[in-house]
Amino acid sequence: MTRWVAILILALMVGLTAATAQDADQVPVEEVDTRTEAISKTLRCVVCQNQSIYDSNAPLAEDMRRLVRKRVEAGDTDDEAREYLRNLYGDYVLMSPPFQLNTILLWIGPAILVLFGGIWFITRLRSAPVEAIAELTDEDRARIEAALAKKGPDS
Repeated sequence: MTRWVAILILALMVGLTAATAQDADQVPVEEVDTRTEAISKTLRCVVCQNQSIYDSNAPLAEDMRRLVRKRVEAGDTDDEAREYLRNLYGDYVLMSPPFQLNTILLWIGPAILVLFGGIWFITRLRSAPVEAIAELTDEDRARIEAALAKKGPDS
């Protein structure tokens, strides 16, 4: 009889140890929520107009949020969860596209436009005929003096 009691106690201890080990592997709910929200803000809803899956109410965005949550609960890092969805939906799912050869214009295009726009503006200013602006005819001066005289010194 004592053998059976010892075996029963041993089985209970092994079961409690396994249950404790499972609880230790689980990520706290608050951390899962926080990480899921943070990851969801960096992923684009593929059926919405430039909305993250966090901001979207589309059914697909809800499914994507659930998928992110499952990946976080499974122990994936934030980057691994993002990469998982990127593999499913492509680079479009990322709110901030990666710096690659096929996205280089997205990253340097605005700087190039500002640079060329500045160069164009400066060359236009330098080529403007300053002499034509500075020269006033006697008639123009008379109109200016008349307008100033009408206002008076109090105005």
